[in-house]
Amino acid sequence: MVGSESQPQLRLVIGLGNPGAKYAGTRHNVGFMALERLAAAAGSSFRNQARLQGLLAEVGSGEQRLRLLMPQTFMNESGRAIRSALDWFGLQPQELLVVVDDMDLPFGKLRLRASGSAGGHNGLRSTISHLGTQDFPRLRIGIGAPADNPVERKARTIGHVLGRFSPDEQPLLAQVLGEVEAGIGLIQRRGLTLAANRINGFAPV
Repeated sequence: MVGSESQPQLRLVIGLGNPGAKYAGTRHNVGFMALERLAAAAGSSFRNQARLQGLLAEVGSGEQRLRLLMPQTFMNESGRAIRSALDWFGLQPQELLVVVDDMDLPFGKLRLRASGSAGGHNGLRSTISHLGTQDFPRLRIGIGAPADNPVERKARTIGHVLGRFSPDEQPLLAQVLGEVEAGIGLIQRRGLTLAANRINGFAPV
């Protein structure tokens, strides 16, 4: 069975991040990393699409065809590219998945939800603003917080999210991205609810 009778089919995956070499590999760009892994596994590559204000790749075919978009608008304006993509492809918000970093989740944890608030994330805030709804699926990838103390956390947030994963973190990052890849395939095959049961229970080895 493709998708679920009660759930829209997944057609478009959006990875959030900032464009350019300066930001490549940073924690804030883990959404880009997830899409790059999906495209590489399928032997696909990204091409600039000016009308979508982003880089686009396609994987799969037929009912399993999936478009991957990395907005090139900078994180705070991600919603502009997402709105453009939905309009261009004639899709509804429920047919997309936004993949995004989350500082409130420990590194190594994942959370898949069908809707929700921005939770302080500028990329999700922009998306909600441009789509006019919170009702779109999102997959949050935990990057952990730089500190427990609220004052220290606030002071160190920018350096943390725009910092790169350390060599010691790379093995866990690879596990997480592998689970994201598998999870997106499961969403396509079985729908969001069943996929969430697996993804939200993910525990790194």
